[in-house]
Amino acid sequence: MAETDPLRAAMIEAAERQLASSSDHEIATRAVCEAVGVSQPVLYRLFGDKRGLLDAVADHGYERYTALKAAQERTGDPVADLHAGWDGHMAFAQANPALYQLMFTPRPWSHSTARERVTDLLVAALTRCAAAGALKLEPRTAARLILAANIGTALDHIARPALFEDPALSHRMRDAVFSHVLTTATARDDADPLSTAALRLHAQLDLAGTEALESAETALLRRWLERIARPAPR
Repeated sequence: MAETDPLRAAMIEAAERQLASSSDHEIATRAVCEAVGVSQPVLYRLFGDKRGLLDAVADHGYERYTALKAAQERTGDPVADLHAGWDGHMAFAQANPALYQLMFTPRPWSHSTARERVTDLLVAALTRCAAAGALKLEPRTAARLILAANIGTALDHIARPALFEDPALSHRMRDAVFSHVLTTATARDDADPLSTAALRLHAQLDLAGTEALESAETALLRRWLERIARPAPR
């Protein structure tokens, strides 16, 4: 949600600028307050403490991330859009390294929801793939795998750019992960047809819903489809 309090928004922007210019990607609350022209008690009133301010900066980063995603053209090919989404994620990390690290590096004390909401965006993209019959796994499971690889690659690129002189390295990682979660035309023919159909119907329910069933019936159908689509234990 966009900031509606001008003072709060100004402090978040000041903290983000300091974060980006700092060699150790840290901020000083006193400097943030001085940049905006307020006393430190104002910061504590608005954010609780420094951790609260950093959480607010991370969540503001999510708003910028979603704006980037919204600007990405959505085509009729959800798999092509997924490939473009990986590249867009990498571009955001490279353009905003300090902010990206704040958003995606685990902070045990953090209450920011930025990473969870990014996961939800990816689940929505993968649900489109599933509805097209192009996904091997349940969308949220696939999202966890893809995001872990995408974040790991991006953080390594930020921390050790010399290892990423080959621009194709990111795509090699992308293709390796996507081969595990996405189907191909041949693989679709070889897959368990019942499991594939259940996964696809579940995704189509998520996208379009149905007026043919009552809510309790729809919930039961979803549960059945999840059980059918779940891979059998080996």
